[in-house]
Amino acid sequence: MSQEIIATGRRKEAVARIRMSPGTGKIEVNGRPFEDYFKTVALQNTVLQPFEIAKSLNQFDVTVNARGGGVTGQAGAVRLALARALTESNIELRAPLKAEGFLTRDPRMKERKKPGQPGARKRFQFSKR
Repeated sequence: MSQEIIATGRRKEAVARIRMSPGTGKIEVNGRPFEDYFKTVALQNTVLQPFEIAKSLNQFDVTVNARGGGVTGQAGAVRLALARALTESNIELRAPLKAEGFLTRDPRMKERKKPGQPGARKRFQFSKR
């Protein structure tokens, strides 16, 4: 496997497009080191989970283009894209990644604002008199 793998992941409003190639484990997000982009350890762990399950932590160089949503949504989108790319590189990784739920697109989206209300569920204050 010497070629580059391209995969897409989405979560909420975030979209992550990744290019994965064999390398030393360098991850770059929007032109910045991934530790610099995802500042908290929790977000960094979210991104690295597929590599930990696949036991291929420092075997691939990844370039990520993430846009839309917030950092949490983007981290989830990157995780899905990485899991998809890893299964493309090695089909035997599909079962363990699927068991962890990394190949499932999270369908939860923000609910739309309804007319006659200030938000999706919130109502304007009721005044009896």
